[in-house]
Amino acid sequence: MVLFFKKADNGYLAVDAEKKFDAQDIEKLTWLFSGAEFVDVEKVSGWFIGPRREMITPWSTNAVEITQNMSLKGIRRIEEYFAAKGKDSEHDPMLQRVYDGLDQSIFTIDKKPDPIVYIDDLAAYNQQEGLALSQQEMDYLNGVSKKIGRKLTDSEVFGFSQVNSEHCRHKIFGGLFIIDGEEKKSSLFQMIKKTSSENPNKIVSAYKDNVAFNDGPVIEQFAPARGDKPDFFEVKKIKSVISLKAETHNFPTTVEPFNGAATGTGGEIRDRLGGGKASLPIAGTAVYMTSYPRTAPGRHWEDILNPRKWLYQTPEQILIKASNGASDFGNKFGQPLICGSLLTFEHAENDKKFAYDKVIMLAGGVGFAKQKDSLKGDPEPGEKVIVMGGDNYRIGMGGGAVSSVETGQYSNAIELNAVQRANPEMQKRVSNVIRTLAESDNNPIVSIHDHGAGGHLNCLSELVEATGGKIDMDKLPIGDPTLSDKEIIGNESQERMGFLVKEKDIDLIQRIADRERAPMYVVGETTGDMQFVFQRANGDQPINLRLDYMIGKPPRTVITDTTVEEKYAAVETDDKKIQTYINDVLQLESVACKDWLTNKVDRSVTGKIARQQCAGELQLPLNDLGAVALDYRGKSGIATSIGHAPAVAMVDSAAGSVMAIAEALTNIVWAPLTDGIQSVSLSANWMWPCKNPGEDARLYKAVEACSNFAIDLGINIPTGKDSLSMTQKYGQDKVFSPGTVIISAGAEVSDIRKIVSPVLINKKETYVYHIDFSFDTLKLGGSALAATLNKVGADVPTVKNPEYFVDAFNTIQELINKGLILAGHDISEGGLITALLEMCFANTKGGLNVNLKDIPEKELVKILFSENPGVLIQVEKKSEVEKILHNAGIGFAMIARPSDERKIIVEKDGKKEVFDIDVLRDVWYKSSYLLDRKQSGEQCAKERYENYKSQPLQFQFNDSFAGKLSKLGLTADRKGRSGVKAAIIREKGTNGEREMAYSLYLAGFDVKDVHMTDLTSGRETLEDVNMIVFCGGFSNSDVLGSAKGWAGGFRYSEKAKETLKKFYAREDTLSLGICNGCQLMAELELLYPEHEKKHKMLHNNSHKFESNFVGLTIPENNSVMFGSLSGSKLGVWVAHGEGKFDFPYEESKYNVIAKYTYEGYPANPNGSMYNVAGVCSKDGRHLAMMPHLERAIFPWQWAYYPADRKDSDEVTPWLEAFVNAKKWIESKK
Repeated sequence: MVLFFKKADNGYLAVDAEKKFDAQDIEKLTWLFSGAEFVDVEKVSGWFIGPRREMITPWSTNAVEITQNMSLKGIRRIEEYFAAKGKDSEHDPMLQRVYDGLDQSIFTIDKKPDPIVYIDDLAAYNQQEGLALSQQEMDYLNGVSKKIGRKLTDSEVFGFSQVNSEHCRHKIFGGLFIIDGEEKKSSLFQMIKKTSSENPNKIVSAYKDNVAFNDGPVIEQFAPARGDKPDFFEVKKIKSVISLKAETHNFPTTVEPFNGAATGTGGEIRDRLGGGKASLPIAGTAVYMTSYPRTAPGRHWEDILNPRKWLYQTPEQILIKASNGASDFGNKFGQPLICGSLLTFEHAENDKKFAYDKVIMLAGGVGFAKQKDSLKGDPEPGEKVIVMGGDNYRIGMGGGAVSSVETGQYSNAIELNAVQRANPEMQKRVSNVIRTLAESDNNPIVSIHDHGAGGHLNCLSELVEATGGKIDMDKLPIGDPTLSDKEIIGNESQERMGFLVKEKDIDLIQRIADRERAPMYVVGETTGDMQFVFQRANGDQPINLRLDYMIGKPPRTVITDTTVEEKYAAVETDDKKIQTYINDVLQLESVACKDWLTNKVDRSVTGKIARQQCAGELQLPLNDLGAVALDYRGKSGIATSIGHAPAVAMVDSAAGSVMAIAEALTNIVWAPLTDGIQSVSLSANWMWPCKNPGEDARLYKAVEACSNFAIDLGINIPTGKDSLSMTQKYGQDKVFSPGTVIISAGAEVSDIRKIVSPVLINKKETYVYHIDFSFDTLKLGGSALAATLNKVGADVPTVKNPEYFVDAFNTIQELINKGLILAGHDISEGGLITALLEMCFANTKGGLNVNLKDIPEKELVKILFSENPGVLIQVEKKSEVEKILHNAGIGFAMIARPSDERKIIVEKDGKKEVFDIDVLRDVWYKSSYLLDRKQSGEQCAKERYENYKSQPLQFQFNDSFAGKLSKLGLTADRKGRSGVKAAIIREKGTNGEREMAYSLYLAGFDVKDVHMTDLTSGRETLEDVNMIVFCGGFSNSDVLGSAKGWAGGFRYSEKAKETLKKFYAREDTLSLGICNGCQLMAELELLYPEHEKKHKMLHNNSHKFESNFVGLTIPENNSVMFGSLSGSKLGVWVAHGEGKFDFPYEESKYNVIAKYTYEGYPANPNGSMYNVAGVCSKDGRHLAMMPHLERAIFPWQWAYYPADRKDSDEVTPWLEAFVNAKKWIESKK
């Protein structure tokens, strides 16, 4: 039966229950639904928008699990329905539908599972199901059918189509190319692999796993001693390997951007979880490429093409929703997004239309593993196959195959099947199990693989590829009882991993999985007969094939093409229009401020982030690279960066590849790399409109140039991906996505504290140098300026001398290692003038006097706007720097000096151009504002646009703070236990526990890892613990309200409730709630039990997740932790969606321990009353705050740190708060 609960906004929550509930259960649900009124009717009248009935939402999955943890039995599904105006109400048809009333049938799907089908006519079935099988492949399958003496089943044919799709098998990259009648000696893949054979450098694993691994440093592992029960954290030395990976999820993102990009992010994270015998992700990257978003009139470059009749979503919707999806997944999983890129582009010339109508969404990232776990084990017969994660749903059926063809080629129904379903919190649970196994001394995993394209079929076939295997269909979890065997086997439901383990290890893994609430299923075993079988207890076998038939070697793809010479018109410019040019260029989304992307994505979670997008006192997204620490010692790390040049590639595909690599390298050069340029490995992700005249030839040339340039530089490309059907069809009309390679660079960093910032230091006696890396003449082809003029150009830049490029790169590295560079920035999108402006944007004072007399080019427009690879460096020790450059044979030009005037004044051969920094900064920021309106709302977006420049970070440290561990009586090398015990308490979805645990550990606590399951089961009583911390994250994905489900676990579990009650009754205890923990303390009413009306935590005013590095002022207060910090002004990370303190009483009724330094948004990121960021109980013992002090205990974690302390401080004042807590507890013993 379906029960209805009416919300205050006239929407409804519908509960699909197996039985009628009594009054006590209704009361529980009313509390869980925040007071929604139970309506005892069978039908509700009116118009509503809700989820498609056939797709159980992840929101529902989490809501149902919350009810189970509250001892409510018999609930199958809960969905939310919003009041609508009528049948034509705006909604997302990919995910929602409009309902005329809600009744008992809203969850009913009148469908029985389809039986196994034996295929008579393969060609007809291929067309009907949209399997994208070639004639050669169908001939191959017909041959297999004859060999085995029976017709193939629908599951076998579908499975083959997925496993051998272009998306999964990369047939073009492994194919034989015949260009202009000449058979090429090397395949594309062979050319990429050659980079690693020529330059193996530190490669440990390449091409044969989910990720690439390079040899890494010895680092500290900080983890609980055991993961199957509550236990204390300890430090161990491990030998590491570092991982690099990048994936694209283009087609699903085109169809349904939020879930497409979310599952793209999730899939890439799973790739880094599935490396070797288990590896761990640290941080992510993202790239979005769409057609022009047309956010405002008057952007004349957007008029080059008329808006199309978009198949699914407009480019603006895709940009907003895709970035929301990718951000949301990372935020909830707990992976920070620290680096990325954005490109919008359209062009028409030579009777062709080019635009990213079929969008590019790239998700990448870096991570690490133990060196001993970097290679997969060898499977043996009799090992168990485990699937861990969510249920099977009718998700992504045909995703791999449909991604392999032009969008618009199949019926909408088939393409709808590619709509994805993202549940990051489920993936986090599975990840926690993998993390526990990876951190153990004896990791029991033999082999591990993610579930992505091809579902169970692809994952499990690869796990048993060396032995054969039998899978028990009845053991696979079913979320939708209408699924056929084919749909169970092939669906692409996300958030699942497959493992091979010995039978003796099953019990241990099950205990860990139960503790983490990660669903685990033992579904089969390896056999040794090389047969791949899916079988039911009744004898049905939807798949029973030899593995070599399923994933063997079907006919090699042959690609035949001829070279098409495209000529494009030259870029014509006028020196008199320079001010117009810079105004236009700064508004291109690729050049303009990306704050609308960075302000909604967590950039601090893990506490290991050494460099993210934003820089300077104004925290503007200007950094060239992202970087993470590999442990909390804050020295060894990984840097990552992005490069691409598709407009250059349109003119010359070889130059496009070279420029993409060059951009990635001039971005990553600002981190001191362990072995200079040879530290770098690349991921090359290829997106190309193949199977169109001339495009396969262009791709071959591009890959060849990419390979040759990497080899010449002495670096390798050990990983990558391709998506080669980048064409959108509108009837007979085609729009080509420009052939694109996105380069992701990763490298080991020797000292993360030495990474150079692009923010200019306002110091008079300093100098700005231009260093060219290209050895080429300045050219405007492929530039941002060309795009604003609706041109790509006739002549494009490249790198003429790879050896010189290497020398220039390594010389910059030498200058960084010697501490000689004050600030540095690359020259790329927008050219030299944009780079100079960006170096000044994050400051509130000062400018530059620029003289270009030493640049040989005569045309000022070319000097200012060409995008030849190069860098700008600010230095103080002029003669020493020039000597090093001279000795290395590197050309340079001293072009600028800092000035007091807030302008960049450029002189060249008697010409003078004056650029007003603050005016142009607003122009640069405007494109961000135009997009931010669609996610933060007009009011908040406008406030951000008006306030961003008037809220600089301001710091004030108390005189007593010395910044040294020794002055606080601490050492990072502590041995043994202190006897003062703290516990971090986490729930499924918590993601900020490790950085909190380390903050406590460094302050001298013995830190215990406690999961909610430990409390509800009675395994943990907290009797020996004096301090508890409720950690940050997204418990239950914030479903039904932040921390609501977590609070339900405490309120309605007798053991957990009693444990908490006893802890708070003691006189010798402290508690701290951060972010989600702060919300939990409000829900449980722990701080002010004496108040009749309780404070609440509400949605941020922007109604979105807010991520920023903000200033906090610590008022005079009597709290145990913050009392000594009174009067300080400190920087801290915020990362939350519901952080607005709502107080029923005046401010004096609350013990306020932290306030946001500025009243206005975004410095007050949520609209909290009285600017409050944290409060404390009357006695000072129990503290709750939204900002993450645990992610700001080291100077390198701060996005901006006082310049006069940056090089001397080991720790920040926030650590003092934890030390205060330990001392207070010691005083009570």
